[in-house]
Amino acid sequence: MQQLSGLIEGTATGEFTPDNDLVLDLDRAARCGFPEVVYGPGKRIETILDVFSRQHAAGQDSLLTRANPEQLEAVSEAFPEAHVNPLARTARLSQESVDLGRVVVATAGTSDRPVAEEACETLRWMGVSAELIMDVGVAGPQRFLSRRHLFQQADAVVVVAGMEGALPSIVGGWVDAPVIGVPTSVGYGASLGGFSALLSMLNSCAANVTVVNIDAGFKAGYVAGLIARRRSSPA
Repeated sequence: MQQLSGLIEGTATGEFTPDNDLVLDLDRAARCGFPEVVYGPGKRIETILDVFSRQHAAGQDSLLTRANPEQLEAVSEAFPEAHVNPLARTARLSQESVDLGRVVVATAGTSDRPVAEEACETLRWMGVSAELIMDVGVAGPQRFLSRRHLFQQADAVVVVAGMEGALPSIVGGWVDAPVIGVPTSVGYGASLGGFSALLSMLNSCAANVTVVNIDAGFKAGYVAGLIARRRSSPA
């Protein structure tokens, strides 16, 4: 609340302008468990590098999502130790690496991989082990069945699927962990840019299936990470 009041006052007095209107929430890690995440679209490179620098100075980890190639290149040059994933469009800078909890991230098809990679990078930034399992869609049920034991060992499962979006329901019937469905915009005309998959997942009969927004790999990874860390933490 104090930060918001300061921003309003600073805007009125001219202290804040469109070039310095970012108010970094360095208290978010204390409140929510993890630092503020940088959403790349619309942000200047200077702003992104400033956030990474200030978080690093505060002993916090950094994550950039939905970045364009120029933003990723700038982060890589400024922070050589950062992990950049062009397919996921992410860059993360971590002070230390831990593996607390385990999440399986599965795709129905290879076209869903960019969204799945975003979920995986989010989990790794959170210090959670992420295992990516590719191409286990419902058109070839044997592909999932041969690896279902891997799903059953996970603290949470993220299932990324376009087209008709049926895979989360299949997975939900085989595991005792939360299943987070991510509808993607992959598909032909009547898929409506992922809306058909979204409705299919929302109407799942499997009681352990919940759903995030279309192409929202970050959101799915973040929620799965919170679940996995809670389930794997000592009582």
